Amino acid sequence: MKILILTQKVDVNDPILGFFHRWIEEFSKHCERVTVICLQGGEHNLPKNVKVLSLGKNNLELSTLNFKLFQKFKYVLNFWKYIWQERHNYDSVFVHMNSEYVVLGGVLWKVWRKKIMLWNNHLVGNFATRLAVRIVDKSFYTSPFSFNAKMSGPKGRRMPVGIDTDTFKRDARVIRAGGSVLSLGRISPVKNLEVIVKAAILMDEDGERFILNIVGDSLIKDKDYFNKIQKMASELEVKSEIFFNRAVSNHLTPQIYNQNEMFVNATNSGSLDKTIMEALACEMMVVVSNRSLEEFLPPEMIFEEGDPTNLKEKMSALLRKSHEEKEKLGRTLREKVVKGHSLGVLINKILAE
Repeated sequence: MKILILTQKVDVNDPILGFFHRWIEEFSKHCERVTVICLQGGEHNLPKNVKVLSLGKNNLELSTLNFKLFQKFKYVLNFWKYIWQERHNYDSVFVHMNSEYVVLGGVLWKVWRKKIMLWNNHLVGNFATRLAVRIVDKSFYTSPFSFNAKMSGPKGRRMPVGIDTDTFKRDARVIRAGGSVLSLGRISPVKNLEVIVKAAILMDEDGERFILNIVGDSLIKDKDYFNKIQKMASELEVKSEIFFNRAVSNHLTPQIYNQNEMFVNATNSGSLDKTIMEALACEMMVVVSNRSLEEFLPPEMIFEEGDPTNLKEKMSALLRKSHEEKEKLGRTLREKVVKGHSLGVLINKILAE
């Protein structure tokens, strides 16, 4: 099979999208040729049968409104140029997250008889998402509560998360700090970090021993939200019970997972953050509010959405477990990730469609 992959960014050092570098590598093991078109290129080291084409965002430093319009027009022209010049080098198209690519190229791909597959896992969609779902042959998602799951009908497929379990695993050389809790990912309102911080405040009020490590950056548009979270956590920062840390490259996060006992995620059920599965692959305990994991996780690891009191109760109960109980639980859940959500399982399922 020869495949064209459309994605936002190819950069192994990116804190959010760096994981996709490994996805491309895995595709290259199963495909004769892989062509990747990305909005922005970066550092990558991919096999010889992979060709990466950037639409040029990394080459333009434009700020005024007119320049931004010109910039977007240039991206679209480059997109059409690339899908045309490479049309004999792919027979299937895999669009990762950005429905706009399907809207721009879908008619041509249909005329050329290319199979079109879309991966989208957001709670809310827009006109482009609705139109893209109508155009594609297959629509992939990981959460049954996502917009695509509701819109896709018979062409929809629920897929594994796709975790590189050879990289994300327990490192026995790294000692986990007792009572350490980790929140890792982009800091934005959709992540509901205020619920996690409020739960930590309740733990502090009950005199419980813990450390909450918040790792991640915010986008410029979310700076006010970030400042709100920091202000809410200020008293616990003074007590050295909450620490804020800058985001790191995805390939460096396994060490952070291994340094902490518990991973907590308060994102609602419409999407399924891959960080949850990365943490489980590293044999961490997790506490989440995502109902799409009710068949995967024991009830003790799922709290009521938006409820800091319930979150606090779940966290406290898990942290009180013995060292042996924590290790046994971690091994059991990692095994489930390896069997059901590893990267190899995901890519094989995509290509089988």
